[in-house]
Amino acid sequence: MSQPVNLTKFRKAKARAEKSARAGQNAVKFGRSNAQKRLQETKNAAKVQHLDQHKRDR
Repeated sequence: MSQPVNLTKFRKAKARAEKSARAGQNAVKFGRSNAQKRLQETKNAAKVQHLDQHKRDR
């Protein structure tokens, strides 16, 4: 005789697997590494500073 299957556990495991797969796809599609994020923040800060240095007072 086969073992009974707990359907709740089966559904939860299936949902976790689908969520994990979706997270992996989103990481590839939208993800950036921390180094890339810090580099972009640094470049943006440098641009803002450069523009602030060239402001004219009225």
